[in-house]
Amino acid sequence: MKYLILFLLFVGFSITTVNAQESINPSLIIDEIVIPSDEFNTVLREAPVRTLDKVHAISWQVTFDNNLLYANPDGNAVIRFYDQESDDEFIEIGMGSQPDYKYWVAVQTPDEGYIVVHRDLDRGWNPDLKSIVSYTDKAGMTVNNGVRIVVTNLDIGVFAIDSYSVHGKEGSTDPPAVNSGTLTMEFLSGDPSQNVFALFPFFVAAGVGVIVGVLFLTKKRN
Repeated sequence: MKYLILFLLFVGFSITTVNAQESINPSLIIDEIVIPSDEFNTVLREAPVRTLDKVHAISWQVTFDNNLLYANPDGNAVIRFYDQESDDEFIEIGMGSQPDYKYWVAVQTPDEGYIVVHRDLDRGWNPDLKSIVSYTDKAGMTVNNGVRIVVTNLDIGVFAIDSYSVHGKEGSTDPPAVNSGTLTMEFLSGDPSQNVFALFPFFVAAGVGVIVGVLFLTKKRN
């Protein structure tokens, strides 16, 4: 019986590995957007809202790789993600210039309006590390500034990213915020429930449990 159980476990996990390699979650979306420096040399009211090719919903993660060279100490790189249902609902990530490297996270919802949920005015982010914003419809939003988690499981309701905008100047007469470089956004999203093979190990374990129980009862009766 011991060898039978080991054999079933080996076969089950072998099948799981093969299927995981050959089958990709059909809802999985991977995208990358590189934003050039000149797009940050604008004010919010003049920043165009750009629609994404695909909507990122249910479970998503955005990784920021900020390689911008800021033009002055007051320069910023501000990114807003807008919800599919309403442009009035958004998530805002702000990354300031050297030497302070200020960092903030804000959200706007219909009920609460615009709220800054995290602000760090000194060494809020590290240019050598990547910042990550992640979300699931069950756990809410979590933000990592590259050094540590600064927002944990914030409930923002249902939020599906379908567009974004960027800006960096507070006033139209301000000097340029950024000289050169790029900011890269890497998107990863999908619906975990659409990967049927994610549950396969549990089916194998349940099957093994049934077999062990039957063999135990049979042996006991004998």
